[in-house]
Amino acid sequence: MENLYSQIIQAKRNNKKLLAILLDPDKIDLNTVAILISKIHQSPASHIFIGGSHVTTNILDELIVKIKQNCDLPIVLFPGNPSQISDKADAILFLSLISGRNPDYLIEHQVKAAPILKKTKLEIISTGYILIESGTETAVERVSKTKPLNRNNLDLALSTAQAGEMLGNKLIYLEAGSGAKQAVPLEMIGLVAQNIEIPLLVGGGIVDLQGIQSAYDSGADLVIIGTAFENDNNFFNA
Repeated sequence: MENLYSQIIQAKRNNKKLLAILLDPDKIDLNTVAILISKIHQSPASHIFIGGSHVTTNILDELIVKIKQNCDLPIVLFPGNPSQISDKADAILFLSLISGRNPDYLIEHQVKAAPILKKTKLEIISTGYILIESGTETAVERVSKTKPLNRNNLDLALSTAQAGEMLGNKLIYLEAGSGAKQAVPLEMIGLVAQNIEIPLLVGGGIVDLQGIQSAYDSGADLVIIGTAFENDNNFFNA
């Protein structure tokens, strides 16, 4: 079976845009998962991401099993720390917060996660995670105790993305953060997309369908929608 990363690469080559819906286990009621899945089926989503900056519930395994029983979309873990690993998923974004300088999020959490991941069959996708200033302090900023990159410093965002690529990351993720007031600047998306070879993911602060299309038009290969879908399950029917 072709792995998920190969599929993302092939989609990029074919200029086929991808969409992930990000689900936070803390904000989901297992009793209403069927309704949630029906809304995902009505959307153009190609992937389901699961995770958050700080997840306190212990329903991760059960949630993934319930989704898999009723949905064929690949499920990718988007973990804030090693406690959010589940062997029920298909893959994991092995994140390194390369925009920050907190060693816990650059390498320490990854060291703790490695022996856990070795015992699973999860596809591990190394991802350079870059937090971009968004007009408000986001959960990622609070939890990671790192500052986002200045949204007007396009060159720093580009060099950070290029450093991530040179370090061997398979994906670059430009993130404005959950509940961001402003999305990643389109000029930044365009500059980074034009100057790296690996797929570019963009998320945070996108509040409507036009925002998704604008990110695609600027060069994003995969867009992530989280808060907007959480707040309105009919987001894609608007």
